[in-house]
Amino acid sequence: MSRISKDEVKHVAHLARLAITEEEAEKFTEQLDKIISFAEQLNELDTTNVEPTSHVLDMKNIMREDKPGQGLPREEVLKNAPTHRDGLVVVPKVME
Repeated sequence: MSRISKDEVKHVAHLARLAITEEEAEKFTEQLDKIISFAEQLNELDTTNVEPTSHVLDMKNIMREDKPGQGLPREEVLKNAPTHRDGLVVVPKVME
């Protein structure tokens, strides 16, 4: 018995605004059923002595100390701006 139906695949595709054909719906149903089957196999593992983790490797975020520093001179920044006026970058209007 399939764990996911073709109608469910079509429904999710509709929610995601995806147009899929009947053949694609059939193919995705089979593929998703295999993925669900694999995920169910993982539930059979004994994980009683396994600590939950967010990453498989023991990684730490190592960042530099956040110190304020001197910014770029305004003239240097404005050299990269396609349009500028009165020391400010001019951008196209996006709202009326």
